[in-house]
Amino acid sequence: MNDTDRTHKENKLEQDITLPYLKKAVIFSITFGFFGVNMAFALQSAMMGRIFQTLGANPNNLGWFFILPPLVGMIVQPLIGYYSDRTWTRFGRRMPYLLIAGPIGAIVLVLLPNAGSFNFGYASLMALSFGAVMTLLMDLTSNACMQPYKMIIGDMVNEKQRDMAWSWQQIFSNLGGIIATVLPFLLTMLGMSNVAPKGEVPMTVKLAYYIAAAVLLIASIWTVISVREYEPKTYNYYHGINENNRNNKLSLLQLLKKAPKQFWQISVVQFFNWFALMYLWTYSTGAIAKNVWNVTDPSSAGYQAAGNWYGVLYCIQFLSSVIFGFVIARSKPSQRKFWYSFGLVFGGIGL
Repeated sequence: MNDTDRTHKENKLEQDITLPYLKKAVIFSITFGFFGVNMAFALQSAMMGRIFQTLGANPNNLGWFFILPPLVGMIVQPLIGYYSDRTWTRFGRRMPYLLIAGPIGAIVLVLLPNAGSFNFGYASLMALSFGAVMTLLMDLTSNACMQPYKMIIGDMVNEKQRDMAWSWQQIFSNLGGIIATVLPFLLTMLGMSNVAPKGEVPMTVKLAYYIAAAVLLIASIWTVISVREYEPKTYNYYHGINENNRNNKLSLLQLLKKAPKQFWQISVVQFFNWFALMYLWTYSTGAIAKNVWNVTDPSSAGYQAAGNWYGVLYCIQFLSSVIFGFVIARSKPSQRKFWYSFGLVFGGIGL
């Protein structure tokens, strides 16, 4: 066999194992789920401080409730990734996680804003504990949905369609966050009451959570029904996996040892970024209520109005992040360090 024939054979083999083109309806089904998942995450970030202060939590103790979501995410995300890589069932590889986490997540989204409606008592240990457990479960189920949605793209979408799939995922993710955060404000504008008895969350917030629950449930079920994952033999064929190289994956310690310098630089920046984000999520509603409405009572109309406005401001943060992302994406690689530094400096000034 001459070099030309060998090259032709290799190119043909490479073409044979390329992932097939997917219909846009299939790509929609594996990306739309981020709409529901990010509605849940956005409500968690924008409304958690408001909910727990309404339940009677001391503002100085809010950090204990906010520590649960990142702690769960740090543990659950790698575990879901690890075990879903090894899960092969008649329902697929990633789908069993959506089939379980989607419905449970929807139930938790309904229960969480009602933590003060079960007569546990204002500022009682039972009410706050119930809210904390529901928050933990909400983050767990949202992560259990998010990881499969991320991995399905790598499993099923070919290189030429992957940019479109990631773009759709980002669009649905941002839309979910924007809609979720402004829902209480919009519902109040439509005439729904934004106040409730002491210790209870207003119906505007409850309904926002109910809508997020419905979207999360519908999206999860839709994906499970409409997406057919590849069985192990076909998956291995398309991804060039055989029994000899299947188990040659590096351990986490080995990956960290081989990580480039940029990985550690970004990790340090992200570490300090999350200090800022956690303070923003935890204390913004109370700070706006005190400094703009001059109220500290969570059952007052002023405090609940501040909660709505923080949702609007969180929406503006989403939109500005999208715009800033476009600026960085369109800039030259040599300019990106400047734009990242610009963002960090002005983010610090904003705080």
